[in-house]
Amino acid sequence: MKVAIYGQYYQNSTEPIIKDIFVFFNRNNVEMVIEADFLKLLYEKKIVAKEYKTFSSHAELNSSFDMLLSIGGDGTILRAVTLVRDSGIPILGVNAGRLGFLASVQKENIENFLQFVIEKKYTISPRSLLSLDCIPENPDIQELNFAMNEISVSRKDTTSMITIETYLNDEYLNSYWADGLIIATPTGSTGYSLSCGGPILTPDVGSFVITPIAPHNLNARPLVIPDTTEIRLKVTGREELYLISLDSRIASVKNESVLIIRKTPFKINMVEIPEETFLKTLRNKLLWGEDKRN
Repeated sequence: MKVAIYGQYYQNSTEPIIKDIFVFFNRNNVEMVIEADFLKLLYEKKIVAKEYKTFSSHAELNSSFDMLLSIGGDGTILRAVTLVRDSGIPILGVNAGRLGFLASVQKENIENFLQFVIEKKYTISPRSLLSLDCIPENPDIQELNFAMNEISVSRKDTTSMITIETYLNDEYLNSYWADGLIIATPTGSTGYSLSCGGPILTPDVGSFVITPIAPHNLNARPLVIPDTTEIRLKVTGREELYLISLDSRIASVKNESVLIIRKTPFKINMVEIPEETFLKTLRNKLLWGEDKRN
């Protein structure tokens, strides 16, 4: 088995997790290829001493890899997505951060979960992504023009609201007068969109969510649309520039630029370990707390 390792280092919580992972995989003869900057940090912190192969870009991740293991929080997984891209390599998130909706594997009993990995006793949860085209072209978003959680537009250097003219499949929907607008995938429906009043979608739903951010018109509500819809936005406001974000990546876009948002032709494969499913995470983190069944 061949596994790519990517992660973030948090001194108080990550070190024992990393050690457990490396010890377990070495003991079970799993070939590990470590992201170069992460491995350099592990050497500096003297967490590992053995030499490992490394990778530095998405071009080095190919079909020879069985999985990418992401060590950190949900933000780490979103960065890992930019490495995996359309390769189809499944991603397993080990939660070493504060947020763990995507990084669902907890540090407790981590060896039991990794045993499921090497025995291939897991399922794959394909996740839809959003792509973005900007007219005129914006060099900051040409290469990494996709997002797994959400694409959002928002005001930049002003306290004034912006107007977001919105079309669905070339049919006019609305002109949102608001602080911004979020287009979220089912995966992203539990993130920024949820905090702005959007609904929760299960990962397998073929839909996207349009959620306004602090709209002036209180009748403006989140809208669920088919994920086959092409969304076209035109933003106007008092300032020359506004912000657009693709997950954690932010760029400035000129006033009156046109943004075209579609579903990407590829998906990201998330690994689900037994007993660490989406619904269990939903129960524990958002809705009803710990499982109350006897």
